[in-house]
Amino acid sequence: MRRKTVRIAMNGVTGRMGHRQHLVRSILAIREQGGLDLGGGVVLWPEPVLIGRRAHVLKDLAERHCLEHWTTDLDAVLADPAIDIYFDAQVTSARETAVKRAIAAGKHVYCEKPTATGLDGALELARLAERAGIKHGVVQDKLFLPGPLKLKRLIDGGFFGRILSVRGEFGYWVFEGGWQEAQRPSWNYRAEDGGGIVRDMFPHWEYVLHGLVGAIRTVQAHVTTHIPARRDEEGRLYDATADDAAYAIFQLDGGAVAQINSSWTVRVNRDELVEFQVDGTEGSAVAGLRNCRVQHRCTTPKPVWNPDLPAAERFREQWQEVPDNADFDNAFKAQWELFLRHVALDEPWSQDLLAGARGVQLAELGLRSAAEGRRLDVPELKP
Repeated sequence: MRRKTVRIAMNGVTGRMGHRQHLVRSILAIREQGGLDLGGGVVLWPEPVLIGRRAHVLKDLAERHCLEHWTTDLDAVLADPAIDIYFDAQVTSARETAVKRAIAAGKHVYCEKPTATGLDGALELARLAERAGIKHGVVQDKLFLPGPLKLKRLIDGGFFGRILSVRGEFGYWVFEGGWQEAQRPSWNYRAEDGGGIVRDMFPHWEYVLHGLVGAIRTVQAHVTTHIPARRDEEGRLYDATADDAAYAIFQLDGGAVAQINSSWTVRVNRDELVEFQVDGTEGSAVAGLRNCRVQHRCTTPKPVWNPDLPAAERFREQWQEVPDNADFDNAFKAQWELFLRHVALDEPWSQDLLAGARGVQLAELGLRSAAEGRRLDVPELKP
């Protein structure tokens, strides 16, 4: 087998998501399996170059994973003609400028979402990338998880008939800090730093609904900050200026209605941290990140409302588990492999920066809908 090396500048890998999912469970996992088989006797070998602001952290990270290349000098990396791809997993407020510089340097670009803090910036990134003729993509990891993949299989197989509605529940209790340490960084709760659950999660809901059921055509949202003050990583009290919960209704192409609750102030009484229920004329399904259960119309029970008697039926037991029928890889790694094949072989790819802009657009419209107290149309973004 002939090895073809692709050098990837990875910015933001000292953060939890950038380190665990993108570096360790994606790029290093591809190396551990011997590279990415491109066919024809060629294996693509990813060579990461770690980028960040803190030299000692980068040095420790590189040594821990036996990597040679790290730097705090982004300009030098972008000026290096040997670098093929720029990847960005920084905080949202820093992403737009860095991605612009990478595009200007002629690098292929792959980045986390949101791609920018506002729609104008996200659209500009998409336009600049197209004009530069580079390959570009945005992370849409939830489409590659086992639960949504099983939903996709059911949809493609016609299981649901006509899809009527989607109900989504996402969230968990994020501690306020102080008496118990928060499990999310404090910037998530400051609007001035790009925080907020709408900006974080609505881009996810856009690509999940768009990729599985249909494009979003209208949005109506109620957004709130349930906990107005929290403590940061040093234990200092600060005002939570960003939203920590959002309750939204989306109208989709084809007439289906989606209702999704997103909250960092909810205690979990679900099997998984996120669950989607899809109801159709022929059947229903409930999917989490990994599992999926179905109930066909032929096996649907006939409950009768009677508040005077305790419920005799065990409703959860009336659903059937969808089998895996496949080996599911890490979702981030699966999309990384598709993007690398897109770069190396020009294979089809749809999760581009324009798709990323759709997510930013939905977040902006969700916040505006909440501020104005009305339903808003979601215009189609053109290439």
